[in-house]
Amino acid sequence: MTRPPTVRCAIYTRKSSDEGLEQSFNSLDAQREACTAYIASQAHEGWRLTGPSYDDGGFSGGSMERPGLQRLLADLGQGRIDVVIVYKVDRLTRSLADFARIVEILDARNASFVSVTQHFNTTSSMGRLTLNVLLSFAQFEREVTGERIRDKVAASRRKGMWMGGTPPLGYDVRDRKLVVNDEEAERVCLIFERYGDLRSVKQLVADLRTRGITSKRWTTQAGGTRGGGPYGRGNLYKLLRNRVYLGEAVHKGTPYPGEHAAIVPPELWERVQAILEANRVERENRPRVAGRPLLTGLIVDDRGNMMSPSHCLKKGRRYRYYTSQAVLQHRPVTAGTLTRVSAPAIEQLVEDRLCALMAGAGRRDWERLTVQEKARRLAVLVRRIEVGAERVRITLPHGEGVDPGNALHLMQRGESLIEDVDERILEIPVRLKTWGGRRVIVGPDGQDLTARPRVDEALVKALARAHRWCRRLASGQVASVSDLATEAGCTKAYIRQILRLAFLAPDLVDAILRGEQPRRLTLGTMLETDIPLAWNEQRRLLGFPSR
Repeated sequence: MTRPPTVRCAIYTRKSSDEGLEQSFNSLDAQREACTAYIASQAHEGWRLTGPSYDDGGFSGGSMERPGLQRLLADLGQGRIDVVIVYKVDRLTRSLADFARIVEILDARNASFVSVTQHFNTTSSMGRLTLNVLLSFAQFEREVTGERIRDKVAASRRKGMWMGGTPPLGYDVRDRKLVVNDEEAERVCLIFERYGDLRSVKQLVADLRTRGITSKRWTTQAGGTRGGGPYGRGNLYKLLRNRVYLGEAVHKGTPYPGEHAAIVPPELWERVQAILEANRVERENRPRVAGRPLLTGLIVDDRGNMMSPSHCLKKGRRYRYYTSQAVLQHRPVTAGTLTRVSAPAIEQLVEDRLCALMAGAGRRDWERLTVQEKARRLAVLVRRIEVGAERVRITLPHGEGVDPGNALHLMQRGESLIEDVDERILEIPVRLKTWGGRRVIVGPDGQDLTARPRVDEALVKALARAHRWCRRLASGQVASVSDLATEAGCTKAYIRQILRLAFLAPDLVDAILRGEQPRRLTLGTMLETDIPLAWNEQRRLLGFPSR
């Protein structure tokens, strides 16, 4: 008898909560044992358990963001699995939409899956209908369970009960209740009192760092340690507005009397809230200098940290920057190679490069936009701006008003436009430098990349003269170069030099008219150069990118 072909099987197990997973034999082990026994019963068909275990303990079936499932789908996509074995269908997913996506992956690799306790054949239409009905009930059960849990939480909060989460500074959790921690409670009162004196969260951050006061340090059920770091502004705003310190439990904005004791006296609480509200009103009424900074939400350092707008005042002058959040959050070791960049310089660089990639009408329209309109447009045109000490990378989606054919004149500085599946990446080699008291971004050749295009009037006039003289010769208005020289009052050699400019490639003429030619390219260097007729040779010789 011939042996049947080997069928590679993988077992997937899941449990929604992590309760009981620490036991020597838990729910995941029970599921795996049943699936292993089923595979053994099909050994005569060539079924073999292969590969690692795919387990998700403590993950809901309503989402596909599960590490075990993601590893399983990755191995399916690489053709390493023929059959997926589960104890029940709802262990794989409780969502019809997610199930459809999983079936697509299975079908693409001619793979299938089996539920040990629910027998059906997914290769037939009736089997798929049966499976969809089962999943509909699984999804319904999940949604009803969620509603019951939400109702239970709401009822418990109305009774003032603690429903879990990160314990606030000043309290410990015992028997699922908040109990005052006297040492931490003193810290809480000090924070409230110091804010009442300083009236500024920014100053409070510095004051607490000086005093060595940190956030609550606590241990998770899994034994991990959390907290214990310095306070930031966001953490302090949250702490100063947390009504748990009044002895209240809040659910969806509504406070209820809590089971735990209060820490902050009511009069101190009211004083702090009044200062917070007054400061909020002042901030909202304060006139804004220039609205929302142009690159907010788009710019990151080269280690992925968001860079936020910041500024400083020197001798009454305001200097704007984008600063890495790693520095602002006191995580310098996780910062990129460039922690702060001049806002005007990087904004100018990004605008110039985008305008260079747009069609002519797009460039003209851009110049007429306000800063707010440009920011909205950038949110569509740009996915990400990564800034480092040696390069800037601008990531652009395909098909958003950007034409890569317009980028050729940018390549002269060593810039490159990298094509990916669904995006383009414009990579610009850069260095930061101070010129004339201002921070600028320069290329490897020392050229200011943020400088506005400079039109060479002499070169433009020479181009116009060359085309005009060429047309007069071609139409027979003048008989020869000698006649042109006599008419213009110059030598024949000069006429021949100028006439060569009439045969420049059209894209080179456009770049010169925009002032985007290489800086070394002047009328003098053009006249000293023996310009060839071949356009690619012209681009190479004059310092333009070749096509």
